[in-house]
Amino acid sequence: MNACPCGSAIDLTECCGPLHDGTRDAATAEALMRARYSAFATGRVEYIMNTVHPEKQDEHEPESTRAWATESEWLGLEIIDTQAGQADDDEGIVEFVAQYRTADGELIRHHEIASFARVEGTWFFHDGQPAPQATVRRQEPKVGRNDACPCGSGRKYKKCCAA
Repeated sequence: MNACPCGSAIDLTECCGPLHDGTRDAATAEALMRARYSAFATGRVEYIMNTVHPEKQDEHEPESTRAWATESEWLGLEIIDTQAGQADDDEGIVEFVAQYRTADGELIRHHEIASFARVEGTWFFHDGQPAPQATVRRQEPKVGRNDACPCGSGRKYKKCCAA
């Protein structure tokens, strides 16, 4: 079995493969998102370009997309949330995390909120925005330079653990 890169645990020939080949259309926005990820992972750049919303086609460059897709090692897709985007909807939102490694070995965790729209019954990727980052709040009070070091040494923080 050649598992589909989208993470469905179904063989590629039964999952996203028919969408890539044009023998089946994506039934939902999430299905299109999964198929697009699989297209990146398998180098099917034509599918990626063909599933961009007609209004947005001019904003996407096939050669840079091809380079990104083929020069990266695609490590996994996680669907975080979906809003609408079902078979009877015309718009949908899919929040996802795609992990990949660049050609120079950098590990990337791409967290995006993608919008999809249906045109004449066919789902298209419309736009994507980075997911907002959660603010990290410290639970303990901030230690000042001249405060006693929290390690218990009795020295000032600036002369102890901050040095």
